[in-house]
Amino acid sequence: MDAPGIRGRTVLVTGGAGFIGSHLVDALAPHNEVRVLDNFSTGSRDHVHDDADVIDGDVADPVALGRAVRDVDLVFHLAALVSVDLSVEQPRRSNETNLESSLLLLDLARQEDARVVVASSAAVYGHPSELPISETARTEPTSPYGIQKLALDQYARRYAELYDLSTVALRFFNVYGPRQRGPYSGVISTFLEQARAGDPITIEGDGEQTRDFVHVRDVVRANLLAATTDETGEAFNVGTGERTSIRHLAETVRNATDSSSPIVHRDPRPGDITHSRAETTKARRRLGFDAEIPFEAGIRSLAGGTSLEAAISDGGSSADGESIT
Repeated sequence: MDAPGIRGRTVLVTGGAGFIGSHLVDALAPHNEVRVLDNFSTGSRDHVHDDADVIDGDVADPVALGRAVRDVDLVFHLAALVSVDLSVEQPRRSNETNLESSLLLLDLARQEDARVVVASSAAVYGHPSELPISETARTEPTSPYGIQKLALDQYARRYAELYDLSTVALRFFNVYGPRQRGPYSGVISTFLEQARAGDPITIEGDGEQTRDFVHVRDVVRANLLAATTDETGEAFNVGTGERTSIRHLAETVRNATDSSSPIVHRDPRPGDITHSRAETTKARRRLGFDAEIPFEAGIRSLAGGTSLEAAISDGGSSADGESIT
C-alpha cells in the first residue's frame, strides 16, 4: 500500500516495529523520511522497512522521545503497552507508557507544530449499552488500559482545541493481519496457531460473543487519511461496521487451514464484553474511510497459500454460518 498525499515529509512512527506500526512504515517509507521509535519489546527489527531510520528507545524515555520528535512534520503514535491484564496488574507502569509519555509527545509535537495521529481503542467504551457503538456513546472503560486510552483520546482532542495542534484520534476495534504475534496478539493469531498444530481451538465462553474484526491494511489506510484530513480535533471509530461471532471465527480458521482440530470451550474470561460493533458513519462521511477487506478473505490469506488480493478476488465464505451485521 502506498501513502497517497503524503510525500517529502519527515514522519515519526512510535511503535513502528510493531504489528500495525510496521505496516504503516511500509506505506510511508518509499516517499518520506521515516523515523521509527521502538524498544523492540514486542516489535521485530525484521519488520522495519530498510529505508526507515530506527531509534532504539522507549517512548517513556524523555531523551529518546525528544530526539525522535525533533524536526518532524507528522507523528503516528502507536507505541503502547496493549495488555489489559498487565494494566490491571501494573497500572502505574502501564500509565507511564500509555499516558504520561503520550502527554509529553503531544507537548513536543506542539513545539514542532507537527500533526499527531494517536491510536485510541474501542476499549474506551467498556461494556456498550447499544450497538453499533458510535463515537458519542457512553465511555466507561473497564480496565486501566481503557482508562489510559480514553485519557489520551481526550488529551489529543483538547490539544487541538486549546493549542491549535492538528490531532486525530483513531479508535481501533479488533485489528488482525500479518505480523501479529506475541502473548497479546489476539484471538485470531491464537486460533491459527492452534489449528496449524492440530490442537483444540479453544473458545473462552459459549462462542456467541461477537467482535468487529478489521484488517491491518484497512487500519493503515485510516491512519493515512487521518494524516491529511481537515477534520482534526476529532475521534473516529476504525472498524468494519460488522460483527463476527467467536464460534464463526473458529470455524473459519479451521476451514481455512484445512485443520481437523476440534473446537472446544472453557470458562469465559471474567469481565469480557459480550458484543462489539463499530458505528462507521462518521468515519465514512468525515474521514472518507470505509473498511475494504472482507473478513473471510483476510482469514484465508493469513492461513497461507494465497495472497490477500487473490483471497479477495476468490470471494465467498470459508466457513459455515455468517457474520452478524
